Amino acid sequence: MQTSVTTIERFIVDQEHRYPEATGELSNLLYDIALAAKLIAAAIRRAGLVNILGTAGHRNVQGEEQQKLDVFANETIKNCLNHTGRVCVMGSEEDEDVIPVPPEYPVGKYAVLFDPLDGSSNIDVNSAVGTIFSIYRRVSMEGRGTVTDVLQPGCKQVAAGYVMYGSSTMLVYTTGQGVHGFTLDPTIGEFLLSQPKIVTPRLGQYYSVNESNFWRWDKGVQTAVRGLKGDMPDGMQPKNSRYIGSLVADFHRNLIAGGIFLYPADNRNTGGKLRLLYEASPMAFIAEQSEGSATDGINRILDIMPTSLHQRTPLVIGSREDVGFVADTIRRVAARNSGATVQPTL
Repeated sequence: MQTSVTTIERFIVDQEHRYPEATGELSNLLYDIALAAKLIAAAIRRAGLVNILGTAGHRNVQGEEQQKLDVFANETIKNCLNHTGRVCVMGSEEDEDVIPVPPEYPVGKYAVLFDPLDGSSNIDVNSAVGTIFSIYRRVSMEGRGTVTDVLQPGCKQVAAGYVMYGSSTMLVYTTGQGVHGFTLDPTIGEFLLSQPKIVTPRLGQYYSVNESNFWRWDKGVQTAVRGLKGDMPDGMQPKNSRYIGSLVADFHRNLIAGGIFLYPADNRNTGGKLRLLYEASPMAFIAEQSEGSATDGINRILDIMPTSLHQRTPLVIGSREDVGFVADTIRRVAARNSGATVQPTL
């Protein structure tokens, strides 16, 4: 019987000890998020038994119908973070404005952004969903935190991660020192280290995209997706199509097995569909830390300076060579249409 295991708490503390200047606040904040994930995972496992499946009867700031578990997950994360003295302000995909720390609690030096339940349309069919989080160091100099603390480019993140609630519950995160995965053991209620130092393959097996939008994409994206399907064998070997409809689930599969996820702009969503702060930036940080790549088709995601809390963006993310192929194809088609020349992505 194995008696030596590494819990997420032990792993975080061991990582912290490598840096003499560390205060422990970030470590404790990550453990607060892990606690929230345990509570959400427990609720999801019991969802059909406690009447929290289905819609909540109102819409979020995005105009999307909220599920009951959306509301539960959102409130759970807020309540696990707002009293700790480690956070100065929060932002959620479900809330229109920044979320201040209640006045009766102290504020800390970190700002936290989160998508409490990504892929919530999958809830009622018992498919995988997830939580995405992003942590920034506070930049405002006084007071209790402002919108400037969360409107930072992704390259300024100090930590990011996601939790996938599937056949098992997994928490994957990075603090800029590699990507590490933990699996929740429900018998002891702890996240245990299961995948240290994840490195995604440079060339993947899968492509993940909602092809029902194909005729709404521009020619560059259409050409790239055809290439992933096998239309350009000299430039890209054909891949298998896998699409769950939950960014966390599709990204996680591609992170481990290798592949690419695309949610491009289309003629209905000209600025893209996914949220820069709550989805694209944290996943891009994880992708780059696992030796993958992330772009909006032209620009590196982590270089984009946000201008609003709910800003949207196209997203192409995954194995480095696959992302490079898509980005080069989009540029090449655009250049052909304009008569310009394009240098390939390195």
